[in-house]
Amino acid sequence: MTDSTLTHFDSSGQAHMVDVGGKADTARVAVAAGTIRMQPATLALITSGSARKGDVLGIARIAAIMAAKKTSDLIPLCHPLALTRVTVDFEIDANSNRVHCRAQVETHGKTGVEMEALTAVQVGLLTIYDMCKAVDRGMVMTDVRAVEKHGGKSGDWTAEV
Repeated sequence: MTDSTLTHFDSSGQAHMVDVGGKADTARVAVAAGTIRMQPATLALITSGSARKGDVLGIARIAAIMAAKKTSDLIPLCHPLALTRVTVDFEIDANSNRVHCRAQVETHGKTGVEMEALTAVQVGLLTIYDMCKAVDRGMVMTDVRAVEKHGGKSGDWTAEV
């Protein structure tokens, strides 16, 4: 951790939105990742495209992108941002019956996009759960985390493995 101060509280301990007005606009990039584990038959439905509700990963990708765009509506003190790019990729891991999700979010602005990337991943995984829960209510979403960020005053950061 680079700073021990919680920036979303003022000197009186009251919650507030951080003032970013004096910060310079810079290119900002954040990457987040997460996983959903499921039964082998559930993964087979997803990979075969035979799920009753359609293209599970295609719909999850659109949901994740939409979620990144709506992050400030969900997280109370998060700034609304003009995103310039959101990519969401899914990787099938047949050996462990998992789907890995990775989201990259970009903007040119005064604050970072880590929350948008994290929100995209979580909603993407939730959408997979929603679309497949009729056959597998025991799916587990796990390991959702920020993987890297670039830009701004604090510069570049990459998670340790």
